[in-house]
Amino acid sequence: MFFLQMSGFPGTGKSTVSKYIAKLTGAVIVDHDILKSALLQSLEMKGIESAIVGGVSYDVEWVLIDSYLEQGHSVILDSPCLYEGMVEKGIKLSNKHGVKYKYIECYLNDMEEINNRLQIRKRMVSQIEKVESEVAFKKWLDGSKRPLNSEYLVVDSSEPLERYAEKMMDYMSS
Repeated sequence: MFFLQMSGFPGTGKSTVSKYIAKLTGAVIVDHDILKSALLQSLEMKGIESAIVGGVSYDVEWVLIDSYLEQGHSVILDSPCLYEGMVEKGIKLSNKHGVKYKYIECYLNDMEEINNRLQIRKRMVSQIEKVESEVAFKKWLDGSKRPLNSEYLVVDSSEPLERYAEKMMDYMSS
């Protein structure tokens, strides 16, 4: 069993990688965008500010991850890993349940390609539509929180998935 924490800017391929690994391993995916979008749609009708929803969705995700691991499932968190403490929470839950902790970052340093991907995907309410600023893009691109004392994998997601699929699965089984 394992807990895989995905990381990377929106549009870099986290969901594609998550679905690929889940299909091969039977892992459950906890998708931040799905949960946050559902909360936004539900809570907006009740007059709750959307700024609160992001934090609430992470809180719910960690409870779900804990529950799925407790039930004996491998879990993939499909989410950008941009906030302090996220890696630590992932490692802590992995240790609590005696599962391998894994971390894969999808990296794509090409704002034009990111915008192309964002334009063609079916967008959820919580997802960005376009990257407006090169400065913000660079800040966010290099803002992923990585494990300090654990091995992790960064994949060049400008390449087709087939080019790095074997490397990812080798990492997952190590």
